[in-house]
Amino acid sequence: MKRKTLAAAVAALALAGLAGTTQAGAVPGTVSGDGGNRIGTLRVNGDAFVKEGGLSATWVKESGDVKQITLSGNRIGVLTGDGVAWVKEGGLSATWVKEATDVKQIALSGDRIGVLKDNGDAYVKEGGLSATWVKESDKVKELELSGNRIGVVTGDGVAWVKEGGLSASWVRESDNAIGIDLAGNRIGVLAGNGVAWVKEGGLSASWVREADDVVQLELSGNRIGILKDNGEAHVKEGGLSATWVHEYNQAIQIALSGNRIGVLKGDGDARVKEGGLSATWVLEAENVTELAFS
Repeated sequence: MKRKTLAAAVAALALAGLAGTTQAGAVPGTVSGDGGNRIGTLRVNGDAFVKEGGLSATWVKESGDVKQITLSGNRIGVLTGDGVAWVKEGGLSATWVKEATDVKQIALSGDRIGVLKDNGDAYVKEGGLSATWVKESDKVKELELSGNRIGVVTGDGVAWVKEGGLSASWVRESDNAIGIDLAGNRIGVLAGNGVAWVKEGGLSASWVREADDVVQLELSGNRIGILKDNGEAHVKEGGLSATWVHEYNQAIQIALSGNRIGVLKGDGDARVKEGGLSATWVLEAENVTELAFS
């Protein structure tokens, strides 16, 4: 989900000597996955790397001059510094396809690609990489995709979700939203007061209050992850009222996918664990500004 208040959290950590100034400029986007075996990192120098397989697999450099990376299945998407969105499909060495210009966020899910343009227009395409774009909404500040659901947060702080085809009707989900996240039949919103809410089921299901003092909310499968404004990362597994497990301190980003949990520390170290919530952390890379899962 978009971590609108993450820059403030990073600034606080930087004052404590825990974060580099490069972190605060990272472009927020969709970082959690749906159980894939790919890990992506964006490095301080703008290089994007992806690995596939186990946690000790070899990194492959995908592109330079990148400000956002996102993964879904066998697709990789990057947003370069000039505002161009690129997507490749297949192996890690597949050929890039230019998708759109004047872009400030890219999102992937299954065979859908979404872009949020500089002017606030959100577009989604479905099918091959050269499919036709469909305009979904305007005045958008965040775009999220999951399965056959599309979520947006508009400039007035309203979170909307549609389900089904690209021309389905929008359902108003929440006001005072600064972020939205989707996973399966779950919808999460982060409110402007730092409260994280999640609902499960249909678009009109009831909200459950998950946590306070939150700066990032992530969903994947039956797991929910939060990053608190004090740098603590917590994850719960199971129902919406499951118990939180404290995962890490001094974090500036959290990512989830299947049975993987990733955290990015203020010093640029990216760590990932696989298995249960108490599994052992593995150091994946250093000098990282963004971590993404497929």
